[in-house]
Amino acid sequence: PVVFDASGTMTVKNSYKISQGARMVMDLDDHVLALAKGSTVPKDVEGLVGLLHRAMPKELFDPSEHAMDTTYLDGDLRLVRLTGPRFEGIRNVFIRRGSMEINPV
Repeated sequence: PVVFDASGTMTVKNSYKISQGARMVMDLDDHVLALAKGSTVPKDVEGLVGLLHRAMPKELFDPSEHAMDTTYLDGDLRLVRLTGPRFEGIRNVFIRRGSMEINPV
């Protein structure tokens, strides 16, 4: 297995428009890798991107041509359903950081 000795952030940049009241229709604009201070550029950048792609939910890596419908929302929790050609019916749960503790059993 390839080992990457680098750290940093990866940003998925999207554009969106709101339609049908609360539906957010998304399109991918760009992926941006920003290395942390002191990190060196990996020799296999494509391999690093592939590793990140496999580790992320596909609908977050490339949400093009998809819409997000918020099906539940309160101050700490958001439930979202995706609609579109590749990820129809996928649901995501977003929890506000620090608002609750989750202890999987």
